[in-house]
Amino acid sequence: MRTAARPCVHMRENGPVTSATRRPETPASTVPPRLIATDLDGTLLRDDKSVSERTIAALAAAEQAGIEVFFVTGRPARWMDVVSEHVHGHGLAICGNGAAVVDLHGGPGAHRFVKIREFAPGIALDVIQLLRSAAPGTVCAVERTYGLHLEPEYPSLHMEPPETIAPAEKLLAEDALDADQPVLKVLAYHPEMDPDGFLTVARLAIGDRANVTRSSPSALLEISGPGVSKASTLALCCAERGISHEEVVAFGDMPNDVEMLTWAGQSYAMGNAHPEVIAAASGRTVANNEDGVAVVIEQMLAERL
Repeated sequence: MRTAARPCVHMRENGPVTSATRRPETPASTVPPRLIATDLDGTLLRDDKSVSERTIAALAAAEQAGIEVFFVTGRPARWMDVVSEHVHGHGLAICGNGAAVVDLHGGPGAHRFVKIREFAPGIALDVIQLLRSAAPGTVCAVERTYGLHLEPEYPSLHMEPPETIAPAEKLLAEDALDADQPVLKVLAYHPEMDPDGFLTVARLAIGDRANVTRSSPSALLEISGPGVSKASTLALCCAERGISHEEVVAFGDMPNDVEMLTWAGQSYAMGNAHPEVIAAASGRTVANNEDGVAVVIEQMLAERL
């Protein structure tokens, strides 16, 4: 993936950006934006999972100004009802950390898969075995297009009941339930390890066999097929539209956003962002609960006028 050159941006040295300073720290750019790519949880959504009226208005104003808006999230397609009613123009979302592109126009429960970047079951099982060897005690779940499948020891971390409970070897077998549905990602949980430490161990053990990241405050990893990430799928979607990375403005808060923020011409870490995200982004805005995405969009549109 191509990496945008970074202008020098002076960050505040006294902690997170707060509502006391409403103007975001803005990266210098002479290229008018054509697409906004925003993460959801911890970024566009407030902590109560709502979308504020201010943010709804800002997204609509961006679309009216001819700027496309892409939701780019680790969530599966079936968890996208939280923003389905707020789509305006194209209504597309990148889900599963880049594993799927979904059309949200059908409304809740009627989302249509436009593109799927499958995680081959055989490679997924190899990756799980490598991770178990490196971090004993790891338990896993398998995310397919229409459902979640868990190992027996996997905790109740998600907002839906599993389709199947069985060892990973059976969940990924050729005759597994829903084997006709592509695997989008594997979730790996460790009950004792530090989240960032678990991520480091997993990346060293797995190497380039898969893409490993995280977005949860717990030791929960999200593992996709090799080369599959928010950034790589966003790049594919932009290429189809003739949009360069310099014309993209991206927002995020967790390690699964880092590649996307590095790739985009302009990028913003939320005021509540993980340190790796702050280091990767070219700018910074206020926290998700203070409508940090809307703050930047409003300023961006005002500057265009």
